[in-house]
Amino acid sequence: MNLTELRARFREVVGEETRSPNKTYLIRRIEESLAAKKRRSPSRRATATAPSAPPPAPAAPATTSAEGTQPARQRGRFAGMSLQQLQEKYREVVGRPTGSSNVSYLQWKIREAEAGRINVGPRPEREVKVREDGKRVIPLSFDAEALDALDKAWRDAGLPSRTRFFMRAVHRELTAMGATQAAEHFAPKAEE
Repeated sequence: MNLTELRARFREVVGEETRSPNKTYLIRRIEESLAAKKRRSPSRRATATAPSAPPPAPAAPATTSAEGTQPARQRGRFAGMSLQQLQEKYREVVGRPTGSSNVSYLQWKIREAEAGRINVGPRPEREVKVREDGKRVIPLSFDAEALDALDKAWRDAGLPSRTRFFMRAVHRELTAMGATQAAEHFAPKAEE
């Protein structure tokens, strides 16, 4: 379980909210609470006093949670919604699709959108800076040692610049991929 799921399970089992980031603590408290509930369970006391009595039949079929140990509590307005229904509700309320399959996250995000605490609608496109010559600069980051080795390699090969090296490498890779139209944009100059 990730931290969000553990906190949700903690709230479900212990009955209180927590913001603790300590997974070990959360798991220990959940286990202690489950053990205490099991000791206090009236059906457990009844079985201890009357071992021959059959266990009481459940009133309604209980669904089990992901752990399979505790009946899942379904309450609130999202109780009967499937994952797909939650994703559709998210799309309706937040105004953009989601790829998330985390039910707790989807419920939280829908509530936050309805309360006006998050931006809704399509994400604005990032502003791309274009230089005066019409070119755009893209960020690339490399380990310093790897970049030093790369620079030595293109210099030893007689290339005029790192940019020219990247242009040739992109051209070769696009050609190998079969993207010949895109590769034409990165073709080496005639003088090379």
